[in-house]
Amino acid sequence: MVKAIVGANWGDEGKGKITDVLANDSDVVIRFQGGANAGHTIINNYGKFALHQLPSGVFHQNITNIIGNGVAFSVENFVKEIKELEDRGVPKPNILISDRAQIVMPYHVAFDCYEEERLGKNSFGSTKSGIAPFYSDKYSKIGFQINELYDDPDSLKEKIAHAVEIKNATLRNLYNKEEITVDEVYDKLMEYKELLKDYVGDSFTFIRDAIKNGKNILLEGQLGSLKDTDFGIYPMVTSSNTIAGYGAVGAGIPPYEIKEVITVVKAYSSAVGAGEFVSEIFGEEADKLRNCGGDGGEYGATTGRPRRMGWLDLVASRYGCQVQGATSVAFTVIDALGYLDEIPVCVAYELDGEIIDYFPSTTKLKRCKPVLKKLKGWKCDVSGIKKYEDLPKECREYIEFAEKEIGVHIGIVSNGPAREDIIYR
Repeated sequence: MVKAIVGANWGDEGKGKITDVLANDSDVVIRFQGGANAGHTIINNYGKFALHQLPSGVFHQNITNIIGNGVAFSVENFVKEIKELEDRGVPKPNILISDRAQIVMPYHVAFDCYEEERLGKNSFGSTKSGIAPFYSDKYSKIGFQINELYDDPDSLKEKIAHAVEIKNATLRNLYNKEEITVDEVYDKLMEYKELLKDYVGDSFTFIRDAIKNGKNILLEGQLGSLKDTDFGIYPMVTSSNTIAGYGAVGAGIPPYEIKEVITVVKAYSSAVGAGEFVSEIFGEEADKLRNCGGDGGEYGATTGRPRRMGWLDLVASRYGCQVQGATSVAFTVIDALGYLDEIPVCVAYELDGEIIDYFPSTTKLKRCKPVLKKLKGWKCDVSGIKKYEDLPKECREYIEFAEKEIGVHIGIVSNGPAREDIIYR
């Protein structure tokens, strides 16, 4: 059976923990899109980890962890994360990297930095991980699939020369930066070839056989619906499709095999990077929520920068779940709200004087203002509670109000950062 775990909002919803929890019953966990530009935070017996490229099943010895063909694969980040696991006593995970995955090159990272620098105040708030230049090259057909490293060197050098010609024209005429050479790109790819040789394989055949043999497979998405290239707050989005439907493409799975889509919604809102955020709050109010949220506060797992904060946006969350095709919702970080007497939630938008309950396209979204409803707080710490009926009445009412507004059953409630801080409904 195939399940997808994806985000409903701007990312940072807690997908890593939910994947880690559900991995107990899984045979395969697959990252199907995105790159090292976002992190999944996991807390377990080994400590606290921010995984950027590795699938969240790497702490389970019974799991095959696959980096799918849809991933923007950074070799440097992969090697760094593997070393961190080893250094911290985590047993060596089972990892398979698709030979169809493409490589994030050092010049992709450089171009990402150069473009943000060029745009100045109009920048996209990129993590500068090379993601947009990578996907641009992928669809321009000048990217490098991993399998090309192990084939004909002459053909590879010819392809490199073509890519370098294009890159140098941009470096010279747009960015006024130092040009790159065919030899340095080739040497880097040969370095990658050596580093990856023990991990690369035919993931398509492996996954096909796993499905045929009835294995339990988790698809793990990065970021959330509102950062999707097509359905998000364009252009302030990521450069890949963050929705469960892309899991079929980014992992090589027939779409009809995805039976469950568990969509993660956080009990409040947060975002890293620029873009529309209707329920955003500022100043002391935001600082208080930021420092109560998550484990050790709401700071980007990749960038370390403070996340933008806001109240639970039920309009955006409902839309995000619809985009994902959610079959159930995991509602996370409910424990962070215990300090509030009243908890505002965004139940609608005001657009040009009209109240709307749908999530509009970006040009209209820019003009939207939040319509807030205040719910009673529970004024206590709910972490450690194992049964739903043991949660305070006000906490249950908050969850059930969100469930009714979103229109999808909340099957999982996360009430703390650790793996065991989980309640099933």
